[in-house]
Amino acid sequence: RMEGLGFYTLPTGTEYRGELKDGMFEGEGELLFPNGGSYRAVWHRGVPTQGKYTFADGLEYKDKKWHYCDGYDRRFYTEICSGLKPAGISQLTNLDPPRKIPIGCYDCGDGFYNPETRVIVDYKHRFLRNADDDEHEWIIQTCRKAWGKKTEHRAKP
Repeated sequence: RMEGLGFYTLPTGTEYRGELKDGMFEGEGELLFPNGGSYRAVWHRGVPTQGKYTFADGLEYKDKKWHYCDGYDRRFYTEICSGLKPAGISQLTNLDPPRKIPIGCYDCGDGFYNPETRVIVDYKHRFLRNADDDEHEWIIQTCRKAWGKKTEHRAKP
């Protein structure tokens, strides 16, 4: 079994770096997710006893008094750090400019969803999963879609 300081890559592409004992995460270690996020924790027998998740953009998750993007302040983290854009210029996602979504697909947060094939691929177009009926409906109703035709801004007369 794995023992000592090392790293291990899971089939999902998530990588663990840290201490291992009897084949399990033990002591200080960090999970590095393919989307750029990380979870740094103290582990005991493969279970985190305390830890902190940091999103790819540097935002640290807080389990108490979490006020990010709630009903009172709906700014994205990049808007909190860099300020809001001038009136009339919307920021659609935390990434600015946002990712280019393939035509007919949706951006579902961890990748692109094609409603015709019901397949979700990551942002590098590698297979992630097939969507079940519930996930399909949620994506169609909530996520941004790339349309087949461009729309132009028209000034008010």
